[in-house]
Amino acid sequence: MRKYRKILRNRKARIERRLDSRKRWSDQPKPMLSASNIHYEISSRSEAITCGGIGAIHQMVGKIGLAEEIDRSLHLLKVHLPYHESDHVLNISYNTLMGGRTLEDIELRRQDAAFLSALGAQRIPDPTTAGDFTRRFKHPDQVETLMDCINVSRQVVWEQAGQTPFGFALIDADGTLAPTSGRCKQGMEYSYTGIWGYHPLIVSLANTGEVLSLVNRPGCAVSHDGATEKIDEAIALVSPYAKRICVRGDTAFSLTEHFDRWSDEVDFVFGMDAHEKLVGIAKGLPKRDWKRLKRKPKYQVQTQERDRPKNVKDQIVREREFKNIRLSAEHVAEFLYRPVKCEKDYWVVVNRKDVTVEKGQVQLFREYRYFFYITTLDDHTAAEVVELANGRCNQENVIEQLKNGVNAMRMPVDNLLSNWAYMVMAALSWNLKAWFAMLVPNRRASERLLKMEFRNFLNTIIRIPCQIIRRGRRIIYRVLGYNSWLSDFFFTWERIRRLKPV
Repeated sequence: MRKYRKILRNRKARIERRLDSRKRWSDQPKPMLSASNIHYEISSRSEAITCGGIGAIHQMVGKIGLAEEIDRSLHLLKVHLPYHESDHVLNISYNTLMGGRTLEDIELRRQDAAFLSALGAQRIPDPTTAGDFTRRFKHPDQVETLMDCINVSRQVVWEQAGQTPFGFALIDADGTLAPTSGRCKQGMEYSYTGIWGYHPLIVSLANTGEVLSLVNRPGCAVSHDGATEKIDEAIALVSPYAKRICVRGDTAFSLTEHFDRWSDEVDFVFGMDAHEKLVGIAKGLPKRDWKRLKRKPKYQVQTQERDRPKNVKDQIVREREFKNIRLSAEHVAEFLYRPVKCEKDYWVVVNRKDVTVEKGQVQLFREYRYFFYITTLDDHTAAEVVELANGRCNQENVIEQLKNGVNAMRMPVDNLLSNWAYMVMAALSWNLKAWFAMLVPNRRASERLLKMEFRNFLNTIIRIPCQIIRRGRRIIYRVLGYNSWLSDFFFTWERIRRLKPV
């Protein structure tokens, strides 16, 4: 490791000298990008890949026993000629982990001898074979088995990260629409928004962004369809590794018939529809019960605060006399409430928003809008409950990464089950990112990687140019480039190497 540190230190010093902003430049006679006499050569023996980070990921997969667990529990192939179930699953997952958008991108890796050598593979499945594998899932239980295999390895990572890596675990549940332009995809339906496609359910862990569960459903399914079972499974999965658990969801997941049972195990914060009864209670609260809600700033200014730029959008809205809803103030209050299907009272926090509706320079009218949250968090203030409930919106970023980061919801095959299986395998690459981040020894770097978008992770951790050298029983990745994350990358790789195989 000392050798790596010295090389990385020297490379960092060289690039810092090259990019030193304090250097005084004179007027340059020609552009900075001045290369012209460029020649290409091809090596007859040396092999290299652009995705050198895949070696550390594959070593992590081996150490946590993911491939072995898949082969032990998932039985879709009668004979292994030549591939095992884990080969197919990792083939699809690694394709997305290296930036592949479609199954056809697998062919680029299949034709890359250096990539095959880097993973110690004679060959990998072609795109058609990969698609056929997803169609071997004939029953939902088989997809559930695959998710169970992933969760077994997930627990290994959590144990390596710490005895209780989550002090206050936040489990989020939501549905999203996955449109498709296909006409012959079995299970697709017409959604409430007028879009043809599917309606996946996502249960995720807000602390790390991991996807705990994915369920593919027809486009016409309601958001909470099947959510109870998946929330229960997530609670059982996270409980041994968290001191406290809180489940969050919007109004669609406010399943009051389960509140009493859930409240015995965990805390929860769910949105409640602003129906007539709740609005009536809120309007009847004494004035002294309402407190002004002050939102925390999005970030702290580290240097000198800059002048706010001119709001061009607001100026156009006023000039063209569009209707504009403007928030004037927010207040919060709380009261006890017992839903019809519950035998316990729960705290309901109401967020009252004072809004004005304007047209041009004229204020048309003013009104109150009410937002309700039902919770068991009696040790939190009303403002803290609102902040916690609004924090669930970060799950939209996870869903966005699943859709456009790892492209897990492109629905490339022909039926609901096969697309569900593909979704789980592609989403595994997002979980691999989170697991790698959790194993980074530097806590600050670990948190940055957990919050990092998939594209940035791809460019900093995966796309490391490496020469591949086969020497004896070793496969050597000789790093050829440099970026600021390489130091943390090597420390994490050393930690992965020291893990005891499962």
